[in-house]
Amino acid sequence: MDRTLEFLTKAYLGSIVVIGIAWILDVPQFFGVSLTDTEWIGPLIGLAIAASLLRQPYSISRRWIDAVLGTAAIGCWIWMSLNQNDWIIDIEGLTAMKLVPALAALLLLIEGMRKSAGLPITILVWILVAYGLFGQLVPPPFQAAPQAAGDFVFYLYADGNAVPGRVLTIVATLVLAFIVLGRIMQVSGAIQFFTDLALSFMGGRRGGPAKVAVVASSIFGSINGTAVGNIMSTGIVTIPLMKKAGFRPQFAGAIEAVASNGGQFAPPVMGATAFLIADFLGVPYSQVVLAALVPALLYYVCLFLQVDAIAVRYGLHGLPREQIPRLEPLLRRGWLFLIPLGVLIFLLFVLRFDPAWSALAAAATLLILSVLRQRRLPPASEWREMLFGAGESMLPLLMIAGGAGVVIGVMNSTGLGFSLSLVLTQIGTDAGLLAMLLLTAAISIVLGMGMPTTAIYVVLYVVLVPALIEMGISPMSAHLYIFYFGLLSFLTPPVAVASYVAAGLAGSGMWSTSWEGVKLAAMAYFLPLLWCYNPALLLDGSWPEIAYVIATALVAAAMMAQGMQGGNRSGRGAVLPGVALIVGAVVVGGSTIWLGTASPANIVAVLAGAAVLFLLRRRDSARPATPPEK
Repeated sequence: MDRTLEFLTKAYLGSIVVIGIAWILDVPQFFGVSLTDTEWIGPLIGLAIAASLLRQPYSISRRWIDAVLGTAAIGCWIWMSLNQNDWIIDIEGLTAMKLVPALAALLLLIEGMRKSAGLPITILVWILVAYGLFGQLVPPPFQAAPQAAGDFVFYLYADGNAVPGRVLTIVATLVLAFIVLGRIMQVSGAIQFFTDLALSFMGGRRGGPAKVAVVASSIFGSINGTAVGNIMSTGIVTIPLMKKAGFRPQFAGAIEAVASNGGQFAPPVMGATAFLIADFLGVPYSQVVLAALVPALLYYVCLFLQVDAIAVRYGLHGLPREQIPRLEPLLRRGWLFLIPLGVLIFLLFVLRFDPAWSALAAAATLLILSVLRQRRLPPASEWREMLFGAGESMLPLLMIAGGAGVVIGVMNSTGLGFSLSLVLTQIGTDAGLLAMLLLTAAISIVLGMGMPTTAIYVVLYVVLVPALIEMGISPMSAHLYIFYFGLLSFLTPPVAVASYVAAGLAGSGMWSTSWEGVKLAAMAYFLPLLWCYNPALLLDGSWPEIAYVIATALVAAAMMAQGMQGGNRSGRGAVLPGVALIVGAVVVGGSTIWLGTASPANIVAVLAGAAVLFLLRRRDSARPATPPEK
């Protein structure tokens, strides 16, 4: 029985990947079969629920219960796919043949989500379902439009604006394609090549292992799309290297957490959520990537400079030469791994091909080159690892996407999204835009705590974006604003998931690691406020405006890094100068707001900030380094 159920689980996982790839490549059309998104998504979400139940059974000795429930989930969601087109024009109303499978399908979806994605998102979904059923009893302004319970359940089950909607479709195509690419990169050795490449360039510099973590995690995190997955992939290598080089455990964990988390908004891929942003905005994916480019660079510049400041303060050197891979042999062995990334960037940004197709083309290129490099086909074990590994990575994402469909469905059917936007807009009108932005940032961080990235963005998109746009913020600025602050929940105590995972690998305290993470990510807390007032930071403006905001923000990032780490000082003597530098960073970074976005006076702010940094560098270079604490 156990072997049969294990085989069934792997069959479900593999089928998820195969169905998704077949849909991306339009295989049904090749055989003359025409399917809508809703029709093909039903079997896929059913398989994902079944696999989620089997992978975390209620009882090891009674896994047959999970198998039966999984089979029921597949049947209920296939039933939706088979009948959805007829139900659109069906005038018979709600019948048992609609309501019973709808109720079972939704209950099994939420249970599968609990097992795969955890309690926070599940609790939120249950709260919203309860609101959809009883929201008419809530006093204004949050009173829901009255609706029959059966109609509400059926709407969530079968409507294209609920579970089988855009979020699930995007995850099952675009995200799946990049998951497949990431898996092939792992199996083929491409990830190890890029880590070694970063080690070759950065390993010998002061604080070299930490700089390797910044570079390697930003590259892999952009494709991987999950902070925790990135930490577990690259952190197991970089964190021990940092500790060996003399970094205290809390610094090692925090650097890896911040670098991995930043990969989710680092071009060219930006993880899974960038595709949702592009779809919700109705713009090409390349436009989202271009808008996120400068903030991502500034984020990593500030992180990199803080790493360097820590190394200077404690006199930490790079790795010995014998531990650093030599560049020439490394490139000779692995230059082929650079080609698939070139193919991906060329297809996405030059030819502007569909992102999912582009990712699969890059994956195929990598697979072919890997075969040529090794002069053999991958063994069956590697094929299985790629197929089942991709399916396992997709499970929580598909469950989250289904839960996000419930959230969107509740918001649409009850009018809750409109009510929340109305309240926030009123706060902005009464208290001012800055107060509203700070409140929105706090809500984004709190709602995002413990939730996966995709779920964070979808919930915040429905709740907060309309209010931001209503206050005059550009749509791109509003979407990236909630995206950034949602991601910062991974680093912000008390539920700093990324910092806690990295702390576990580093053997450091969770609170000390998360606090260091907040300091290292300081620029990310400032940048979203800046681009809401000056969208030129997102490359939306004239060339003088863009040049001024980038120059002032770059100097501000350097001042922020110096202020957060205190140069060569430690203890109380570093606090007041550090605070002064942070305030100065805000003043210089926001000069395009105070002085005008196109005012030449911004040059004065740049020169003043640069002069302060120059004087501090001269002062600190004359001080001896502080020995690292044991």
